[in-house]
Amino acid sequence: MWQLNNQKNIPVYQQIMEQLIEYIQNGQLLPGDRLPPERKLAETYHVNRSTVVHALDELVALGWIVRKRGSGTLVNEGNWGRTANPRIDWRRRLADNHFQQEAYLVKLQQQLKSVQSLDLYTGELPLNLIPSFRLPSFKWETLLLEEQKQSPLGYLPLQELIVQRIKKEQKIDVSSNEVLITSGAKQAMFLLLQVMLQNGDSVAIEDPSFLYSLPIFATAGIRLYGVELDSQGMRVDQLEQLILTKKIKMILVNPTFQNPTGRTMSLQRRKELIDLSRKYQIPIVEDDVFSELAFVDLPPSLKELAPDEVIHLGSLSKIFGSSLKIGWIVANRDLIVRLAEARQMVDFSLSVFPQVVASTALKDPYFNQKQQNLVDTLKQSARDFEKELKLLSNDWQFEPIEGGLYAYLTWKNKKLTRKDWELFLDEQLLVAPAFLFSNDTMSLRINYTRLNQENLAVFFNKFQQITDQLKQK
Repeated sequence: MWQLNNQKNIPVYQQIMEQLIEYIQNGQLLPGDRLPPERKLAETYHVNRSTVVHALDELVALGWIVRKRGSGTLVNEGNWGRTANPRIDWRRRLADNHFQQEAYLVKLQQQLKSVQSLDLYTGELPLNLIPSFRLPSFKWETLLLEEQKQSPLGYLPLQELIVQRIKKEQKIDVSSNEVLITSGAKQAMFLLLQVMLQNGDSVAIEDPSFLYSLPIFATAGIRLYGVELDSQGMRVDQLEQLILTKKIKMILVNPTFQNPTGRTMSLQRRKELIDLSRKYQIPIVEDDVFSELAFVDLPPSLKELAPDEVIHLGSLSKIFGSSLKIGWIVANRDLIVRLAEARQMVDFSLSVFPQVVASTALKDPYFNQKQQNLVDTLKQSARDFEKELKLLSNDWQFEPIEGGLYAYLTWKNKKLTRKDWELFLDEQLLVAPAFLFSNDTMSLRINYTRLNQENLAVFFNKFQQITDQLKQK
C-alpha cells in the first residue's frame, strides 16, 4: 500500500489520485476512514508535500474525500451515507478508467442485449413464468367509460380489489380511501419523499439495499444511511445510534425476502423496530413487494403489527413483470390525500389501461391457482439451484431460499476487488455484485428464477470455472 508505479507516463499527483480511488473502490479504504497526514504521505511517496496537497485537493473537488477541522482528511460518506457516490467529473470520466462500478454496469448493459449471455441480473421473472390471463377486447369507447371510474386515488374497481386482497392476505384492515394506486413502487417512494421529507433530511435503510442504486434520493437531496443486516434483519442497535447522531427522519425497510439478500426479518426484530420507531416518533416505510412469492409461512407484516406507524408499499410487478407497473401505498387518509395532491402537482398521470388490465387479472377465477402454480414452480427452481450450489459450499456461503426472486452468495476466501467480478462478464454470466448495493465486494445477487433445466448446467459449469479462477488470484 502507498507505493506508486513510477513507470506510468502520467503526472505523479494523478497517480496518487488513481491509487486512492482504487483503495476506496476495492474496500481498502472505507467511508469515514482517516488518511495519513499530508507530510506522512509525502514522505511515503517520496514526493514534495505540494504534490500530495494537489492530489488531495482534486479528490476533495471530486467528492471522494473531505477535510474536517480537527479530524484530518477522511474518505467521504457524502449524501449517500456509508456507500457514498462521489460527484463525478465528466471530463475525467471520459478520459480515465477509475470508475470500476460504472465500467461494470456499462459492460453489463451491453451484454444484456446479447442472446448468448445468461441474464441472472434482471430483477424480475422471465417471460415464460409470468401467469397469462385472457383479456377482453377493449373498444376505445369502453376505456373512456372506465376512465370515469378513476378518482385522484386511482381506478376504483382496482382499489377495491387491492383492499380485499390486503385484508385477506395480510390481515390489514383498510378502506379504499387509505389506498393510493401508483405506477409501481418507485413512484410510490418518489411521492413519499416529496411529501414527507425535505432536502438534506436523512433516511435509514438496510445495508446492503437495492435502494442505493436508485437516483430518486440524490435528486431529492435525501441522505441515505445504511444499517447492517444480521440473520434477523436490520440491526436495531445500530439504527438507534444513527437516529441519535444523524437525525433520521424515516426508516425504509424491505423486510420480506429483502433485495438483494433474500432475508426475511424475524418477528422479534419487527417488534423491536416498531418499538424504536414509537420511541423516537419516526415513520417506517415497509416495501413489501415479494411476500406473495413465499414458500414458507411469513411473520405478520409491519403494517399489521403497527397500523398507525407504518406506511405499506405493495406491487404487482413481481408477478406480472415490469410491463404492468401497478403499485400502491397504504397509509392514513390524510397522508393519502396529500400524496394524491402531490402527484397531481407534478403532473404524474396514471393511465387507466394498465389498471383495467390488472383488475381483469385479479378478478380471474383462476388467479389464485395460477399464483400458487407460480410459487410451486419457483420453489422447485430454488431447490434445484441449491442442490447444485451445495457442491460449491466450500467456497460460497448461502442461505436457503424461502421465497422471492433472489439468492445471495458470499465468497469465503480472500478478499475480492471490484475488478474480479468482471470474470463473470467475461463468461457472459450477468449477475449483480454486492458493490451495486453497498461497499461490500464479497457477495453477489443471483435471480435464480431465470435458470431452467436447460441452462442450469451451463451456469454451474461456468460458475465452477470462475470459482477456480478466483481461488488462484
